[in-house]
Amino acid sequence: MPATLESKARTRAFARVIGPFLVMVTGILVVRAPDLGTIVSAFFQNEALVWMMGALLFFCGLLIIAFHQFWSSSAAVMISLFGWFLAIRGVILLAAPQLILRGATASMHMVPGVRIGFSLLVLIGLWLTYVGWFTKPPESKVGSSNVGSDLYS
Repeated sequence: MPATLESKARTRAFARVIGPFLVMVTGILVVRAPDLGTIVSAFFQNEALVWMMGALLFFCGLLIIAFHQFWSSSAAVMISLFGWFLAIRGVILLAAPQLILRGATASMHMVPGVRIGFSLLVLIGLWLTYVGWFTKPPESKVGSSNVGSDLYS
């Protein structure tokens, strides 16, 4: 199914938020990778914080799933997958936080691998930032009544 003007505009809007978020957050994690053991340990010592973060991840994932079910371009696919990843990660953090803790603890002995993984996310974030902020907005056709066609006029 070809992308509509509305789906292109929505993908661009989500890319404007998710792209810079990934660049900043995962970029800082690349730099602070050696400190992640301390950060993870402190995080999991507070069960209320773990539960609230799980709920927040689940909520944010559901927002993306609800408002961005588009699979028509590589940027749209990345954004939709990100929503599903957040929702699933949130449910796991709510229902079985020890799984996340076990994975995080195991990765603490692989700092170079952690840096590579987060660096890939930085690259995805840079690409989404470019898609959201620097590409040309979708063009509306004259006389078109597409919803969202006036977003960039």
